[in-house]
Amino acid sequence: MDIIKIYKLFLKNHTVFTDSRKIKGKGIFFALKGENFNGNKFVDNALKAGATYCIVDEKKIANKKNIIYVNDSLKTLQDLAIYHRNQLSIPIIGITGSNGKTTSKELISQVLKSEINCYSTKGNLNNHIGVPLSILEINSKHKVAVIEMGANHLNEINFLCNISKPTHGIITNIGSAHLQGFKNIDGVIKTKNELYEYIKRSGGLLFVNNEDKLLKKLSNNIERITYGLNGIYKGKPLVNDDYIEIKYKNQNIFSRLIGDFQFYNIMLAICVGEHFMINLNNIKKAIKNYLPKNNRSEIIKTKKNTIILDAYNANPSSMKAMIISFSNKKYKNKLCILGDMLELGNYSHEEHLNIIKIVNNLNLKVIFIGKEFSSVNSDAFENRVFFEDYLKNNPIKNHTILLKGSRSMSLEKLTKYL
Repeated sequence: MDIIKIYKLFLKNHTVFTDSRKIKGKGIFFALKGENFNGNKFVDNALKAGATYCIVDEKKIANKKNIIYVNDSLKTLQDLAIYHRNQLSIPIIGITGSNGKTTSKELISQVLKSEINCYSTKGNLNNHIGVPLSILEINSKHKVAVIEMGANHLNEINFLCNISKPTHGIITNIGSAHLQGFKNIDGVIKTKNELYEYIKRSGGLLFVNNEDKLLKKLSNNIERITYGLNGIYKGKPLVNDDYIEIKYKNQNIFSRLIGDFQFYNIMLAICVGEHFMINLNNIKKAIKNYLPKNNRSEIIKTKKNTIILDAYNANPSSMKAMIISFSNKKYKNKLCILGDMLELGNYSHEEHLNIIKIVNNLNLKVIFIGKEFSSVNSDAFENRVFFEDYLKNNPIKNHTILLKGSRSMSLEKLTKYL
């Protein structure tokens, strides 16, 4: 069956599924395959749960009229998303970056939603499956969309751009992330820059951090709007030991975000909001009302301590930025609990050692968790300790604690002990 016929089936319900357990009502189930799963095995479950049609790539399963055989279910899903995108005429903002892309996506979408029907990527559905699913959720009522794009290897951003066809582009920053897949920082730069290159080819518009020299260089000769301490839209951070506060156009803009680096995420949201002519009062309200969740820069007050939980993910650049910001605050009894940074490949030892040097230089009290930190030369730790040997015999009370590490470290589980 060709993609036009499948698209006509899609339009009947405007719903697709890739997990048979999450089917609620009518729609098309795409039987996808991975290293540890095969959706073709769950076609019967999908039909029983209410799926109207199933797309499969194992011919023997296509034994009913509503089970449609294709050569590759994933490619068909992606092709369907491309076809759907070609029917849409709304602005689509593509956003990527080593750090801050999800927070920025959420801030931008909250600002736009204050006046416009805006679709934005749900959760972190930002890969070769998530982006097509996101595009397929956009309907005729939406007037703008914000699509997050992640990558851990070369050419992935370009691939996602060809699906989502962004009219506007944002790279929040470029740092040392997923080095195992990219091999080195040059690979990260090249891949992130694929978004800028797409926008250049398509005649779109960029939003660029005016203080980021690399992004300024990469965006030369592309139409752009700048933001930051200087630029077309400029503001300045105000001194605040709790949440980030910004002075912009002689007005104070409050947030519930932690970390000095969040200044640029907020200024980006202001910049995009201004460009789409959102009233400044609505921009202010949207930023003030945005509450981080999913282990991203959350403040948790327990009976014993105040915890800054930033354990959704970690890479060398985000870890460094958060540690430095934390050290600059006037909290009493500061403590860092730092977990491993993963997917760094051959750079893991070097990058973990660099973090140890940073906390040593800042004279921060630190507990390290994980095999990567423990494998670094123990001489570098000076008086640092490890969680497993520490917390059992040393209950922590009356501290402000930074919890940060990669997602699989699950540091949020420690909050019940703190």
